[in-house]
Amino acid sequence: MYCHFANGIGEPKYMPVPSWELLTQTLVEALENHNEVNTVMDLVLFEDAMCHVCRINRILESPRGNALLVGVGGSGKQSLTRLAASISSMDVFQITLRKGYQTPDFKVDLASLCLQAGVKNLSTVFLMTDAQVADERFLVLVNDLLASGEIPDLYSDDEVENIINNMRNEVKSQGLVDTRENCWKFFIDRVRRQLKVTLCFSPVGNKLRVRSRKFPAIVNCTAIDWFHEWPRQALESVSLRFLQGTESIEPTVKQSISKFMAFVHTSVNQISQSYLSNEQRHNYTTPKSFLEFIRLYQTLLHRNRKELKSKTERLENGLLKLHSTSAQVDALKAKLAAQEVELKQKNEDADKLIQVVGVETDKVSREKALADEEEQRVALMMLEVEQKQKDCEEDLAKAEPALTAAQAALNTLNKTNLTELKSFGSPPLAVSNVSAAVMVLTAPRGKVPKDRSWKAAKVTMAKVDGFLDSLINFDKENIHENCLKAIRPYLQDPEFNPEFVATKSYAAAGLCSWVINIVRFYEVFCDVEPKRQALSKATLDLTAAQEKLAAIKAKITHLNENLTKLTAKFEKATADKLKCQQEAEVTAGTISLANRLVGGLASENVRWAEAVQNFQQQERTLCGDILLTTAFISYLGFFTKKYRQSLMDDTWRPYLSQLKPPIPVTPALDPLRMLTDDADVAAWQNQGLPADRMSVENAAILVHCERWPLMVDPQLQGIKWIKNRYGEDLRVTQVGQKGYLQTIERALQAGAAVLIENLEESIDPVLGPLLGREVIKKGRFIKIGDKECDYNPKFRLILHTKLANPHYQPELQAQATLINFTVTRDGLEDQLLAAVVSMERPDLEQLKSDLTKQQNGFKITLKTLEDNLLSRLSSASGNFLGDTALVGSLEVTKQTAAEIEKKVQEAKVTEAKINEAREHYRPAAARASLLYFIMNDLSKIHPMYQFSLKAFNIVFQKAVERAAPGESLRERLTNLIDSVTFSVYQYTARGLFECDKLTYLAQLTFQILLMNQEVHAAELDFLLRFPVQTGTTSPVDFLSHQAWGGIKALSSMEEFCNLDRDIEGSAKSWKKFVESECPEKEKFPQEWKNKTALQRLCMMRAMRPDRMTYAMRDFVEEKLGSKYVVGRALDFAASFEESGPATPMFFILSPGVDPLKDVESQGKKLGYTFNNRNFHNVSLGQGQEVVAEAALDLAAKKGHWVILQNIHLVAKWLSTLEKKLEEHSENSHPEFRVFISAEPAPSPEGHIIPQGILENSIKITNEPPTGMHANLHKALDNFTQDTLEMCSRETEFKSILFALCYFHAVVAERRKFGPQGWNRSYPFNTGDLTISVNVLYNFLEANAKVPYDDLRYLFGEIMYGGHITDDWDRRLCRTYLEEFIKPEMLEGELSLAPGFPLPGNLDYPGYHQYIDAQLPPESPYLYGLHPNAEIGFLTQTSDKLFRTVLELQPQDSQAGDAAGATREEKVKALLEEILERVTDEFNMPELMARVEERTPYVVVAFQECERMNVLTREIRRSLRQLDLGLKGELTMTSDMENLQNALYLDTVPEPWARRAYPSTAGLAAWFLDLLNRIKELEAWTGDFAMPSTVWLTGFFNPQSFLTAIMQSTARKNEWPLDQMALQCDVTKKNREEFRSPPREGAYVHGLFMEGARWDTQAGTITEAKLKDLTPPMPVMFIRAIPADKQDRHRVYSCPVYKTSQRGPTYVWTFNLKTKENPSKWVLAGVALLLQI
Repeated sequence: MYCHFANGIGEPKYMPVPSWELLTQTLVEALENHNEVNTVMDLVLFEDAMCHVCRINRILESPRGNALLVGVGGSGKQSLTRLAASISSMDVFQITLRKGYQTPDFKVDLASLCLQAGVKNLSTVFLMTDAQVADERFLVLVNDLLASGEIPDLYSDDEVENIINNMRNEVKSQGLVDTRENCWKFFIDRVRRQLKVTLCFSPVGNKLRVRSRKFPAIVNCTAIDWFHEWPRQALESVSLRFLQGTESIEPTVKQSISKFMAFVHTSVNQISQSYLSNEQRHNYTTPKSFLEFIRLYQTLLHRNRKELKSKTERLENGLLKLHSTSAQVDALKAKLAAQEVELKQKNEDADKLIQVVGVETDKVSREKALADEEEQRVALMMLEVEQKQKDCEEDLAKAEPALTAAQAALNTLNKTNLTELKSFGSPPLAVSNVSAAVMVLTAPRGKVPKDRSWKAAKVTMAKVDGFLDSLINFDKENIHENCLKAIRPYLQDPEFNPEFVATKSYAAAGLCSWVINIVRFYEVFCDVEPKRQALSKATLDLTAAQEKLAAIKAKITHLNENLTKLTAKFEKATADKLKCQQEAEVTAGTISLANRLVGGLASENVRWAEAVQNFQQQERTLCGDILLTTAFISYLGFFTKKYRQSLMDDTWRPYLSQLKPPIPVTPALDPLRMLTDDADVAAWQNQGLPADRMSVENAAILVHCERWPLMVDPQLQGIKWIKNRYGEDLRVTQVGQKGYLQTIERALQAGAAVLIENLEESIDPVLGPLLGREVIKKGRFIKIGDKECDYNPKFRLILHTKLANPHYQPELQAQATLINFTVTRDGLEDQLLAAVVSMERPDLEQLKSDLTKQQNGFKITLKTLEDNLLSRLSSASGNFLGDTALVGSLEVTKQTAAEIEKKVQEAKVTEAKINEAREHYRPAAARASLLYFIMNDLSKIHPMYQFSLKAFNIVFQKAVERAAPGESLRERLTNLIDSVTFSVYQYTARGLFECDKLTYLAQLTFQILLMNQEVHAAELDFLLRFPVQTGTTSPVDFLSHQAWGGIKALSSMEEFCNLDRDIEGSAKSWKKFVESECPEKEKFPQEWKNKTALQRLCMMRAMRPDRMTYAMRDFVEEKLGSKYVVGRALDFAASFEESGPATPMFFILSPGVDPLKDVESQGKKLGYTFNNRNFHNVSLGQGQEVVAEAALDLAAKKGHWVILQNIHLVAKWLSTLEKKLEEHSENSHPEFRVFISAEPAPSPEGHIIPQGILENSIKITNEPPTGMHANLHKALDNFTQDTLEMCSRETEFKSILFALCYFHAVVAERRKFGPQGWNRSYPFNTGDLTISVNVLYNFLEANAKVPYDDLRYLFGEIMYGGHITDDWDRRLCRTYLEEFIKPEMLEGELSLAPGFPLPGNLDYPGYHQYIDAQLPPESPYLYGLHPNAEIGFLTQTSDKLFRTVLELQPQDSQAGDAAGATREEKVKALLEEILERVTDEFNMPELMARVEERTPYVVVAFQECERMNVLTREIRRSLRQLDLGLKGELTMTSDMENLQNALYLDTVPEPWARRAYPSTAGLAAWFLDLLNRIKELEAWTGDFAMPSTVWLTGFFNPQSFLTAIMQSTARKNEWPLDQMALQCDVTKKNREEFRSPPREGAYVHGLFMEGARWDTQAGTITEAKLKDLTPPMPVMFIRAIPADKQDRHRVYSCPVYKTSQRGPTYVWTFNLKTKENPSKWVLAGVALLLQI
């Protein structure tokens, strides 16, 4: 092993590695260094991995080293590249996909990468994975980068300038001239040196093959490193390395566990292959899924160990508590006795205290009565005083204004103005009156002065200050009586008024005012005085009373204090007494509780002890149990039931049991028991999970898996459960829905659950990191696109797809746990049983569902109770015996448990009764379930046949409602089964092509019979497979060797013993039977007629495979009833009834039929028309998608109808349409309807219509009907009674109209006979018929005589002939009309077919009845053909029928492929054989040199040799090239691959066929034929002598030989070539009888006649023999004659074709003699063929 770090990292020397140990040490160090700086990678470096690191590093270190790492996703390609890059100190760059990341974004990323490498000179690894190729166009850029280092238009001109300028100095330093070219070249070289492209691609599918072809640099410019499946040793070492860190496993066992893990992984790989070949389902495992398996094992082991521990601890705790309880009871009894003595003492103390307290209380009461009385008295007095005080204050308030006014008056006086007053000599009277009044008022002690003159006044005022003071200090409360009397007169004087006086003197006015107010004040004051005196007395009394009261109160307080002390003493005594009493009671209670507890939990005591032992046992086997369980979760999700069981029971368990040292494991462990319990399952079923085992397993896997679950859920049962389970908290979204990434981001942060529904097979690469759970920054973030989103560990992602059989890439399967939720037969049967019982016996079903819910409820309750009980016991601390609630709840639990147990027992009895009653209906449910699965399998026949369970349920319900009532339950059940079967048949059949209806019916019948055990599987297997004993020779002439081989194989079965002997012994009666026209209607000879229907079918398959379609129809009719085989189509209106806003109608188009007419006429009936603006018809094509979307939105809102035509033309828009229809299926207008039409894809690969659209819609195929009967009815259905009556010449019109209908039916149905019917296929349609009838009407009305010739011309050359392009077909069409429309028709002598005369004049229903009554059964005679005509296509049809039914059988080929050689070996052997046997080319120069005269024949020979050379050259060239390709010396191209496929499939490769002659043979027969042709040519060119008889078939171009005959005759006789014709005479001899060629012309052999035979004796064409399809012609003598000498009488112009394909392989026309009318042979499609 060489590498660049042999001596350790950082010393780059390319040396061999000294030892593995050293390499391991170096790489582990490198890994640690890498993990310190970058995201941690947990890698196990086993040998393979280390080799890869060395390889990758070697590639990166080499100049221009780019790598292509090929391996399935999860093999470690990226991790090892990162490690290898970090060893060489290179950065690793990966693009980050985000929404809308396109080529321009990719270019930007590449541009910056190249700058980093080229300008900054940094070594960078550009790592790109499959998932990052969001668009294949990215690879164009990668291809350029790898091939030349240069990507066109990566940089703008400015950027290019920048780069060049940056490079200049470095270029100079290299000693180069810094021209632009040199700088740019330097940059590119450096990019190629420093940028290492590493592509990590997966080899699954053909993606890598296609890519390497389209982008050769991916392979040519990279070093390829293949990451193969990890070897078993690697798997073991990896798992062991991870297990080393798990403490809880015995070291000895770890080895075994790692072995088992590796075994599980490899065994799943093996079974996945048989899963693919049998079920066509792709299940992958990758190393990543193995690592996830180990990780899940560790997680589960840790979690379960913890749970077990806590469970055990809880139980042990419970047990401990129970043991301690009984021990405590005695101690409690002693405690109780002591408590009773203490209680008695306390009672006495309390009684004594009670008396003392009584006396004291009495005293206090007496004193308190006195005090109360006194208090009342005081209160009354207080009221009185308050009243008086109030009165005084009110009156005083009245005097206040007067006093204030007097004061104000004084304030106006001062020395100055008084002096001025004093100076008046003789004042006015008013002034003198004022001064007099002042004197009176101020008279001392009431002595009023007599003299009050001005003079006297002046004396008084002499001393101004004194006078003022006397006024101010005037005693206003005591004015003498006399003064008052004397002043009255003044006051009464009107002039004694301050305002008036003021006019005389200001000072006087002030005095005047003072006088008035002082008197006023005094008057009021006199009223108040007595009241004031009374008040002061009352106040004195009050004070005395209050003092007395206070004294009494103080005394009471003292008494109260004493009483309180006593009372407290008493209360304490009483409390003590009570406490003691309670304690005694509690102790007594506890004793009884303890007894109850011990007694009550006696059973638990035993049960828990057992459980603890169980848990301990479980702990011992935990590592093994979890191992199986983890394998179950990790690997079994995507398998169906059968495979799950086979892996679990037949593969894993046996291996596990024989491992040494053994892994401890519970024998016969059911993984479900490890993952769930009854309560969980019950809860899930209440949430709508189907009750079958498979669904429960799926749910358990979904709940426990670590990788995100991906539900494959075509019937939407899983999603229903998920939505119920999570309820409102679930965030539902779809990829590509508006804002779906935001929904996911928000849920990531919140830790919510997200359901992404309806995934396609490829998933948006943006979700890559989320799917891979690639958390960054210590698990806190996840990248979505270029955005880092918070990651909440509670986040849960659930993926879901509706696709029935998706093919997910290994990368995705490693990231997600695929879970197959597809409904199973028994699961569906149970659901349908519930449905049928709920309709038939709603009471029962209600009872059953209530019971189930109740039972489930009980299971949940019991578990919760048990849990509560335990948790209470274990969490009860210390002395828990006092916890009455605990014991109470224990008893409630016990009681409830007992009640529930009783109810469960009752329920079991009821359930048994219900089930018994329900079981009666099981056959109906079983039949319906079978029907659904048969219907579901139809998609294998044609991808258009998709049906949803939802739609099926509706059909089922309607069928149950429609079923006829019955007298007894048995009868009702029969009616139910019949109704369901027929309804489902009708629902399904209307959406099937005619060619598939019988296949469906056959499968239906066989499966029903198998289910009812009415047929033997072995016989059915024989019928379908039809094994043939090879190498047998038929001893009788009426059976071919193939048929005899079949009979021999059949005779080896017990039931058919001696069949071969009987046929040989009674050959005559068997011959009659085998050669009859309709043997299926005849009875078998001898006792064979008594065989069962299926056994008769087996014999018929061997003897007359061509009659099998008819026999099969009869078989179905016999077993199921005739209504299944009559072929009238369902009425459109009836189908329309079933449609709705959520159920569109889907028309599967076939040529020549316009189904939308029905829609338009139905619309007209219901008022939906284009003119009413409520009928939208959108024909899809470029740019019409927007129109269609608008129409849908409008219609859904308003309740209109929308027709979407030809949706197959807009493949890209279909997913949008699917989402649109889904959106509108809810909450849209109830009248809204959608009608869709599309053509089916020519091959299953080209199928593009989304499943969602197909399965929800009512599918209708409107094919032209098959069979004469249906065609004739359908042709007549275009007319009505009114049509028949519209023409005045009724008889002629009706006759010709009926003949036209027959003609129309014949030309349409003749197609089924292939080239013998029509050379080419024509789209005759009802329009041709209706327009012909219009023409007929116009001509009859306009002409007196019926213009037969004109009518025939119009119909045959224009109306129908307009479609026809082939002259022979035109002749056929013309001949039919000549036979059907001629004057004899009116004489009633015309038969349209043998046994079917033209009817007379009838009414419209009459004609339909005439057809039913008179038309002979379907046979080629109706078309003028011989019965042989249908043998070919009937044999093919029946083979295809049985092959298809066989494919629909459940397959089981375990070792199918192992026995045979591989594909490449087979191809190689064949290739060598062909190369060996193909001869050398003809040496043309040498041949030409040998010829003297170039006659026309020689020229033909040369041309043929030339053509043969071209062909053999191509054969040799292509085979040699393929040989080199297979050896690996050349790259395989698509041409080589096509050649390889052709060789393997035994078909002629297209390049060979293109250079060869038309042929219908497979490769083996074709090659033998080629060798024969070469032999013929060699014989002819040996001496260029004309062979005695020429093998006409052997020519590339037979025309050239026939022309040569004319040329040589023309030259010989000198006749003009353009007036020559060939005369063909049939000899009576075979080729062996001819020794020499004729003198002129040639003998030719190798022709066969189809449609008739040549009667050698009579020398004419005659009827063919039955089953002899292409009898050989005797040798024919072809010579040239002048055209006018031809015998035209009684000859049939017979076309000659190269192959039975006819049409373009036309060669010539030979005129053959006939006694019959030539038209007979025209209708019979007689022709000569050169090869068969």
